[in-house]
Amino acid sequence: MLDDRKLTVLRAIVTDYVSSQEPVGSKALVERYRLGVSPATVRNDMAVLEDEGYITQPHTSAGRIPTDKGYRLFVDQIGEIKPLSVAERRAVETFMSGAVDMDDVVARTVRLLARLTHQVAIVQYPVISSTVVRHVDLIRLSADDLMLIVVSSNGRVEQHTLTLVVDEELRAEIRTRLAAAVVDRSAQRAIEVLASVDEEFRPEDRAAARVAITTLLELLGTPPSTRVVVGGVPNLARFASEFESTVGPVLEALEEQVVLLKLLGEAATSDDVFVRIGGENPYEGLQSTSMVASAYGSPQDVWATLGIVGPTRMDYPSMMASVRAVARYVGRFLA
Repeated sequence: MLDDRKLTVLRAIVTDYVSSQEPVGSKALVERYRLGVSPATVRNDMAVLEDEGYITQPHTSAGRIPTDKGYRLFVDQIGEIKPLSVAERRAVETFMSGAVDMDDVVARTVRLLARLTHQVAIVQYPVISSTVVRHVDLIRLSADDLMLIVVSSNGRVEQHTLTLVVDEELRAEIRTRLAAAVVDRSAQRAIEVLASVDEEFRPEDRAAARVAITTLLELLGTPPSTRVVVGGVPNLARFASEFESTVGPVLEALEEQVVLLKLLGEAATSDDVFVRIGGENPYEGLQSTSMVASAYGSPQDVWATLGIVGPTRMDYPSMMASVRAVARYVGRFLA
């Protein structure tokens, strides 16, 4: 266990290094943070912190920088996440207002997180257990092409184009029967009802009806939680020197939806903000990064998770505050 003074020194080293990008020396700490002790005392404390693995010396005659273990203790010591300022909250509300459907909400959230944090933003599509189908339509695009449209109660719009040669009478009948089967039902219940809808059509019309039914089943049965949107990737270029080799492995990992879903899934079990730092990450390509994430949803249910990925040298208090604020806002917005 570290005493209060050593914890204060560690916090000062983390704060100074994140701000300056330069290794931190004892004299600079005493001058900038008014620690109330001599540089010699701070050097002794830094020696203990280094022996315990919380800081390290990147090269001879240099100051010290935090290790992953040091960042972890720093994050664990953050007693309370400060809320965003009034101006920042207003900016969030302004940016998100006017979203027209779920795709728009997710797209705006990704852009907002990337702008607020200057990191890579990742947002998982929500699964809202209380969502029901509100509208189904089958419109003609051309003689051979129709578009099937599904609107959910959470504002999500799904559409798919299908090639189907039917007259107007059959098109209208398919639309009517599909709507009767799924509207005002949950996706799961709608899928169950659709299983026998083809039997309601005349034998000669069943083949065409099954094409539309199969398409609707695909739209309803694709779990949106398996979709993750990534934004702000160019922000990685600002931190190219922070990574052990190149940003290539990081970019490759960010393209793996399964990897991101597993990372976000862990955050969904956290009570508030989830932080994974450097070597704590089980995925090799992301072990030079940190992830800050938070679940979002209603007070009764977690729908999905959002967060950011960036170098371990990040302003954790600010990142945690931004991620939590956006998660809470999106949850209220969709409720």
